[in-house]
Amino acid sequence: MLAFLNRWRRARFEARHPFPEADWQVAQRRVPLLTLLPDEPAERLGRRAWHFLHRKRISLHPALREEGIEFDTPGHLALAGQACLLTLGWRERDHLDAFANVHELLILPGAFQRRVEEMDEFGVMHEYDDERAGETSHQGPVVVAYPDLMASGGLDGFNVLIHELSHKLDMGNSLDADGYPPLPGDMDPRQWYRVFMSTWEDLQARIENVETTPIDDYAASHPGECFAVACEYFFTSPRPLLAAYPALYRLLSQYFRQDPAAW
Repeated sequence: MLAFLNRWRRARFEARHPFPEADWQVAQRRVPLLTLLPDEPAERLGRRAWHFLHRKRISLHPALREEGIEFDTPGHLALAGQACLLTLGWRERDHLDAFANVHELLILPGAFQRRVEEMDEFGVMHEYDDERAGETSHQGPVVVAYPDLMASGGLDGFNVLIHELSHKLDMGNSLDADGYPPLPGDMDPRQWYRVFMSTWEDLQARIENVETTPIDDYAASHPGECFAVACEYFFTSPRPLLAAYPALYRLLSQYFRQDPAAW
């Protein structure tokens, strides 16, 4: 009965909102990341992105509108396509559940600052202004800076949308991004901990020895950031991630049910 209702709902949606195939093709051409997928998953991603746009709100800061910046249909699909890429390997129900805490994508004119309080290993509290390209919270909007959003979509390990939406996935079982998202039943939480801890320790050692890190060293700032940065590389620069941290790549491949290095 449930499967019948889901099919009926999809058919009703598609009758009311026909999938704009031509606009999706334009969106793909604009974003190098979206050109890599084979035809079948690319079409499936486009349709998920189209549904995503009708469930979520994309808001531009008034200052951007005053500058004449708007997103056309291919532009909106390009944003939604990058968002839905994370859950493309999951069943539709799991995809919807994973993004149930995503309500709005808010685009600001530029990077913004937040006052941060942080305690060091000696128990001393430090306060500083942190400049951010994006942020989110458990039920809050996904906030991104327009320049960083426009710099996303390439194949270089950077994607502010994937980063912030990875935090949303991470918060699926808690109010904070702690690097430990809800795992499917066939994944061992102990293995997740071991692999990420090994990655974390390697990053920390490289920084201590003033060595170049294989992924953005921002991953070493917090376990939640380690997961989000790893997700950025998994989708946008998978082969370097696979070469540097093969166990981490395989773990994320099992989690996302995808293998971007093979695209």
